[in-house]
Amino acid sequence: MNDMMQELRPVHVIGGGLSGSEAAWQLARRGVRVVLHEMRPVKATPVHKTGHFAELVCSNSFRSDDAEASAIGLLHAEMRRCRSLVMRTADAHKLPAGSALAVDRDGFAAEITAALEAEPLITIDRAEIIAPPADWGSVIVATGPLTSPALAGSIRALTGEEALSFFDAIAPIVHRDSINFDVAWFQSRYDKPGPGGSGADYINCPLTREQYEAFVDALLAGDKVAFHDFEMSTPYFDGCLPIEVMAERGRETLRHGPMKPFGLTDPNAPDRKPYAVVQLRQDNRLGSLFNMVGFQTKLRHAEQVRIFRTIPGLEGAEFARLGGLHRNTFLNSPKLLDGTLRLTAQPRLRFAGQITGCEGYVESAAIGFLAGRFAGAERLGEKPFVPPPTTAHGALLAHITGGHIETIDAGPASFQPMNVNFGLFPPLAQAPNTDADGKRLRGPAKAAAKKRALCARALRDLDTWLSGALPAAAE
Repeated sequence: MNDMMQELRPVHVIGGGLSGSEAAWQLARRGVRVVLHEMRPVKATPVHKTGHFAELVCSNSFRSDDAEASAIGLLHAEMRRCRSLVMRTADAHKLPAGSALAVDRDGFAAEITAALEAEPLITIDRAEIIAPPADWGSVIVATGPLTSPALAGSIRALTGEEALSFFDAIAPIVHRDSINFDVAWFQSRYDKPGPGGSGADYINCPLTREQYEAFVDALLAGDKVAFHDFEMSTPYFDGCLPIEVMAERGRETLRHGPMKPFGLTDPNAPDRKPYAVVQLRQDNRLGSLFNMVGFQTKLRHAEQVRIFRTIPGLEGAEFARLGGLHRNTFLNSPKLLDGTLRLTAQPRLRFAGQITGCEGYVESAAIGFLAGRFAGAERLGEKPFVPPPTTAHGALLAHITGGHIETIDAGPASFQPMNVNFGLFPPLAQAPNTDADGKRLRGPAKAAAKKRALCARALRDLDTWLSGALPAAAE
């Protein structure tokens, strides 16, 4: 096939989640034709409810938006500079959530769907892809943690390795008007405001020690959904553990995790600190639904209603959605993918999003951004340039494609899903030791200064990379 015909062929993106949506958008911004394949709503998944692109299912939070103190906040800032469709839409649909960036689920997904459907360079195909046909010259597989069994089987056949799996979980959602505000109150931890928030953005339900102990007992004794045989050996991902699994790890685990009482003061009893607190975060723009933060669960639905209504303030709670658990699949990417996310066994295939072993909505979209840029550069006859490892994008990519170190013993494979974090970044050439006044930094102040320096370096290096390696996005 001659060069002209090769250039006219589209890039096929399989999967319309955050990663696939971002990849398709970035390809179109480069002037590259795209066919975006999404099987929903023709074929459903265990957790999606609509046929929208970029539907959010586990949470409506993109986590911290602090670009000076958190790695995920830095990734937000980088994606904004990269003209990310996902971040632009998240900013347009943000909800009060303290220092976090939370979005209205329906508005967010609807706007991304409308943008993709209106883009003339993107053709949408609503059908399940069992295996990428041989005549598709460039493919991005962005099917996420719920890759269909048929496509997963095709991927395993190509890689020669079994895909790894873990469990992800969904937290219940409560109707706000069913919450007892004679007991519960609004407050963000340490009164810290965030994007679209006021510093009083979470509903807090306090527990005494006796109530907490009874709650833990109920969780441990609660009736849980049985595992299928194929699920028995599948490990959980620590970033999204079911609430009852956390309770099994020790009676104090929950009150030092999702039920920690720190930074909160009960206005009904300001002189008495709660022993534990359950927080609920706004889940829709109307403010009528609130998500139980960290309360993903494998309890049976009737047990969830019974046990969660023992929480003070939730005695009469009405649930818009109860929690659940589903199996996720991801690749052993350090072994299978090259530095630009191509499958080494078949370079016409790229992978993006959570199937690569990144974790989180924003991380998934960021890897989709990179996959789209890499594939677009190839289609235009350019060399794909990877972002510096000092950036959040580069640090995450480096971990996925080669930053992981295998275990040296004969134990199970050790590559696991990873959120972006400062541990993935190269160290600073010189860590800050003094403040602006020359005073020596110690403890938390030194740690905070180091994070600020890492973030400042990342944004400088990202700007250099964007100006030198990526042409300006089309308007």
